[in-house]
Amino acid sequence: MKISWLKIIFLNLIIIVGIQVSIGQEPLVVDRIVAKVGDKIILQSDIENQTLQFMAQGMGNRKDLRCRVLRELLVQKLLLTQAEIDSIEVGPNQVESELTRRLNYFIRQVGSKQKLEEFYNKSILEIQNDFRPLIAEQIKTQMMQADIVSDIDASPKDVQRYYKKLAKDSIPLVNTQYQIKQIMVYPPENEVARNQARKKLLDIRQRIIDGERFSTLAVLYSQDPGSARRGGELGFMTRDELDPAFAKAAFSLSNDGGISRIVESEYGFHIIQLISREDDQVNVRHILIIPKIQVAQKVASKAKLDSISDIILSDSLTFEQAAIKYSKDKKSRFNKALMLNEENTSTKFQLDKLPKAEYSIVKDLKLGEVSSPFESVDSKRKTVFKIIKIDKIIEAHRANLEDDYDLIKNMSRVSQEQMMFEDWLKEKKAKTYIFVDKSFFNCEFLKEEGWLK
Repeated sequence: MKISWLKIIFLNLIIIVGIQVSIGQEPLVVDRIVAKVGDKIILQSDIENQTLQFMAQGMGNRKDLRCRVLRELLVQKLLLTQAEIDSIEVGPNQVESELTRRLNYFIRQVGSKQKLEEFYNKSILEIQNDFRPLIAEQIKTQMMQADIVSDIDASPKDVQRYYKKLAKDSIPLVNTQYQIKQIMVYPPENEVARNQARKKLLDIRQRIIDGERFSTLAVLYSQDPGSARRGGELGFMTRDELDPAFAKAAFSLSNDGGISRIVESEYGFHIIQLISREDDQVNVRHILIIPKIQVAQKVASKAKLDSISDIILSDSLTFEQAAIKYSKDKKSRFNKALMLNEENTSTKFQLDKLPKAEYSIVKDLKLGEVSSPFESVDSKRKTVFKIIKIDKIIEAHRANLEDDYDLIKNMSRVSQEQMMFEDWLKEKKAKTYIFVDKSFFNCEFLKEEGWLK
């Protein structure tokens, strides 16, 4: 669900130091209740600790930040109250997965688990216990936010009306964009390289059995860049979120710390270690080894693409027809050979947003020209070879409905979400008991937005 403006309200403030700590020191104030929304309280320490955090990041002065923090907490408590009325529940798996993700992020920021404990002057278990209820509340309020705007779907007429009402200087500038056609092939199978990958994993697996830490070897050897830096940990995932062969092996591990035999998936070869399993979700570590592409495979792939290019240049087949016949990329093959931009699911790319290999080719390629074969990687980080052709160049311009419909549609949707949420806030504020201590009456938003009755 696209609720980007709502996420800004809360995820901006997702209370990195929202635990009631004072960064290893004694509290700076005697704690007291400074606001209530229904039966939900906001403490002085909630305001001060978050304000200090933002000041440390150079985000503004104390007065403005205290008011900003208070507003976000009031909105959060109002959402939380409604979530409980609507019986919105958060599963323990969701909380633990987010807790793990967030703590891993903090540990990477400060350098180690020990440094994080020193930073908070608490053990990792105490830090987890402090974060857990806060994260549960945040997930619940996000679910409530999503529910409030779930029925919005900007129709073409809505988008057109929204665009016509935009002031010219509110229409965003769009950088030069490229639409690129591609034909992609995978190198031929090489059993020697496959056996080498299996052998390397067998050796790593034996080292783990002999006592070395799985997470350490994942950092050293795993070729999955996303999880390697986390010691191979993926976080809680369902069967549907995993490759079928990987999921079968992961869910068959019966005891914590159990290690699988070698598993082949569409990404390469893995060994998997079970961390924990809850209901229909599993949290595992893995080490991925991708068979190394040999020189002979590269030569064969480029030769194949050269011959396809010759067929296109001789007008025997159009680029699109050749893609249908030869390309192995399912996403572009039957979509007029157009590359898909994974970031926004469009077929348009800014030059500096292209993958590195494609960027180096496109920057020197002329409109309509077919490139020489080159090496790249697919969305699963597997080696591929391509020829590409620039199909269209859309020069820098102010966004318009013809070239940038999806962009304007998203802007329209965000605008509708904002209006719907503000209407919801207005209605709930009128029906909910809200108390704010007079020490915050200098916050202008309280009167402007009707928080004070």
